[in-house]
Amino acid sequence: MELDPDDIFKDDEDDPDSEFYQQRESSKEFMVYLVDASPKMFSSTCPSEDGKEETHFHIAISCIAQSLKTQIINRSYDEVAICFFNTREKKNLQDLNGAFVFNVAEREYLDRPTARLIKDFDCIEESFTKDIGSQYSIVSGSRENSLYNALWIAQALLRKGSAKTADKRILLFTNEDDPFGSIKGVAKADMTRTTLQRAKDAQDLGISIELLPLSQPDEEFNVSLFYSDLIGLEGDELAQFMPSAGQKLQDMKDQLRKRMFTKRIVRRITLSIANGLSIELNTYALIRPTLPGAITWLDSVTNRPLKTERSFICADTGALMQEPAKRYQPYKNDNIMLSVEELSEIKRVSTGHLHLLGFKPLSCLKDYHNLRPSTFIFPSDKEVIGSTCIFIALLRSMVNLKRFAVAFYGSSSRPQLVALVAQDEIISAGGQVEPPGMHMIYLPYSDDVRHVEEIHSDTNAGAPRATDEQIKKAAALIKRIDLKDFSVFQFANPGLQRHYAVLQALALDEDDMPEINDETLPDEEGMARPGVVKAVGEFKLSVYGENYDEESDTGNGKASDASKKRKTAAENAAKESANYNWPDLADNGQLKDLTVTELKYYLTAHNLPVTGKKEVLISRILTHLGK
Repeated sequence: MELDPDDIFKDDEDDPDSEFYQQRESSKEFMVYLVDASPKMFSSTCPSEDGKEETHFHIAISCIAQSLKTQIINRSYDEVAICFFNTREKKNLQDLNGAFVFNVAEREYLDRPTARLIKDFDCIEESFTKDIGSQYSIVSGSRENSLYNALWIAQALLRKGSAKTADKRILLFTNEDDPFGSIKGVAKADMTRTTLQRAKDAQDLGISIELLPLSQPDEEFNVSLFYSDLIGLEGDELAQFMPSAGQKLQDMKDQLRKRMFTKRIVRRITLSIANGLSIELNTYALIRPTLPGAITWLDSVTNRPLKTERSFICADTGALMQEPAKRYQPYKNDNIMLSVEELSEIKRVSTGHLHLLGFKPLSCLKDYHNLRPSTFIFPSDKEVIGSTCIFIALLRSMVNLKRFAVAFYGSSSRPQLVALVAQDEIISAGGQVEPPGMHMIYLPYSDDVRHVEEIHSDTNAGAPRATDEQIKKAAALIKRIDLKDFSVFQFANPGLQRHYAVLQALALDEDDMPEINDETLPDEEGMARPGVVKAVGEFKLSVYGENYDEESDTGNGKASDASKKRKTAAENAAKESANYNWPDLADNGQLKDLTVTELKYYLTAHNLPVTGKKEVLISRILTHLGK
């Protein structure tokens, strides 16, 4: 069937042909890794994390391998290619010397990273000398220019797609700051000119070139000798450009990871102000909770994702219906037939754009109005010239008058009101701290707001108040166990880390399961320090006294009703969970046949979260079982 009549009852975000999906596809990235394979990359070393000396070639290979694994998890539809230059062997579509494009079977040169690509690339160092080889392809007396050839090959690989629908990047790893240093006279000038022109041609096509230099232990990479002209650094940019921050492998991985996660546009929307005046905005997602990826059903033979197709059969004749089914609405003893387009138009409440309604004082916006992470919006002159100018005028007026804008926004199935809160630019000595723009806060519906009920434990007794001694002991305890320079970014989600570690081990056929360090567990060693133990004891003594019973929830020997209910529920769940052979169910793929209630028996019995859809519960059980 060409048209699915049920598609009109789906959200716009679920429709692959919707604007949301098109915008998501437009934010995908095509990337080519260019790795210098000259003998200097193998002879130069720097200390690694464990103190051993590692070659610059090993550092580049390790960084790319790590980024490929990260890329599969975070941006599975990005496409990459890996090209070595200054090589003995050649392998590329242009049949150019000194360049070797690494690839595996059943995969295009520029394609999504696969498990086989990662496995073979991890072992590239063992077979590199035999299968590919290393040599200087830019030498005096030779017209070969491997760097020029590598840029040409990368540009040809990135011809796929359009610069409007994808970000195209070239990441260059090298420790040679002057690739034409061994050449003199006219030959050097000619090679330099042609290479820079090739790089400029690539940049004119919307391809960005980024340099990841590796410094020598006793000599810093001098970017101004050649690469400043190639990547377009000048003035303050050249002065602020820092070569490889450290000489450790992890520093390079961190640097690459920062470049991997670029600021990407989530969606482009139009803000309608008044009297036909509209401006174009780009939306960016801020901090979001990270969740395991959705389950994808694969073919057991080809391991490719399955595509669901649906056909309608006539109940009277059993014939396959070639046209989409029509719907009707009874009205005065007659059936009013409605087409798919008519139903879609009836259902459509909003076009998905932003419509300005008015302004209100900032004092009217309460903290509890922010029910979900906000979206950051910024102007764009790509389609509507003058959007930035209008946006700045609106932003400054809202900041000066302390107002926020109320607008109508949403998909056709979920229209809602939003608040646009202006954020002015904040600059410190180190540079820009916060950029100018607006935060789009999704306002709650009326039934989302609940009135707080005040609960008084005893109307005759006053509210308990801490004594000066108790406050003093509490302050001493807080001071003793204060976390210095605390940030939520210091702690990783151990459940997600284990989930992806298991997936990686299964995909790459790894025998050893990587150890996951749960950083959210209490620091038992730190809490056992004499000063901390003393502060905790004094605080407990000042609050509860000497006769406090730790086995009681309330301190008087009687457990609370809530704890009794929790204990009873846990006991019942453990009893029900014992009736199932969970490892066998997991091995045979039969967990999906259980109901959500049955799955929660296992989670409750093992003190695991029970929130989420059925697929999330199954993933949580498999992770706990180590499957």
